[in-house]
Amino acid sequence: MSQQAQPPATAHEAASEPETPHLDFQGTTPYEDYVQADVLTHLQHTLSDDPGEMVFLVTTQVMELWFTVIVHEWETAAKALREDRVPVAVAALKRSVRELEALNASWKPLGQLTPAQFNSYRSALGEGSGFQSAMYRRMEFLLGDKSASMLVPHRGAPRVHAELEKALHEPSLYDEVLRLLARRGYAIPASVVQRDVSGRYEPSPEVEAVWTDLYAGDESSELARLGEALTDVAELVWRWRNDHLVATRRAMGSKTGTGGSAGVAWLEKRARKNVFPELWTARSHV
Repeated sequence: MSQQAQPPATAHEAASEPETPHLDFQGTTPYEDYVQADVLTHLQHTLSDDPGEMVFLVTTQVMELWFTVIVHEWETAAKALREDRVPVAVAALKRSVRELEALNASWKPLGQLTPAQFNSYRSALGEGSGFQSAMYRRMEFLLGDKSASMLVPHRGAPRVHAELEKALHEPSLYDEVLRLLARRGYAIPASVVQRDVSGRYEPSPEVEAVWTDLYAGDESSELARLGEALTDVAELVWRWRNDHLVATRRAMGSKTGTGGSAGVAWLEKRARKNVFPELWTARSHV
């Protein structure tokens, strides 16, 4: 039986049909021009024959991209705090929380590596270590964990070294928070406000008392909301460190880490440190 001819589409039906996308471009596509996907997808140069190395390399590169985004958000928040624009800072911190969640999920492809699987391409890393990541170091500096010695590995890369040196001598995100609280009339000690920001931040009982008062007051205030946004960030940074510790312990036990680091022992020490410490200790007094 022959098929019946279909009636021609009405004007309404023709208008609702999807148009063919523009396919013919003079050079590269606008998508490529904006995203630079061809650059990104050709940055993988494995050094072993093990198929698992590609997963390790790409996952590490993805982590670097997330570090870059998070640094951007925290610098945006720090600038907003300097300008007393707390809602803008909170919005940037909340975005960074979602980005930290994505960053932390990056451990999933690596989190179940066996020692044999990791050892199959570990030698390709040579002295390379995540400890040497300049962008991760900028994250740590923004969190207030600073040390001039952390610039030493980057002396051979002038641009990177200059960026890190600049970040070392700038107030951290938490420094900007405490300066804001001081401007708002809270009893932040002058020794905290005027401290040498190139050094590691150390907890202060007076700062703890200020956070205690804020949390005992109106929880809907913008400063209380700022405190909770910072706590969300701190919690996810702790989870990042802990996931790193677990993945490393699973893949290599207590052996010396790549690049000569102390491996698991060093990561255990890092995982025990609180970010924005008084935001945690003040809760015991509310």
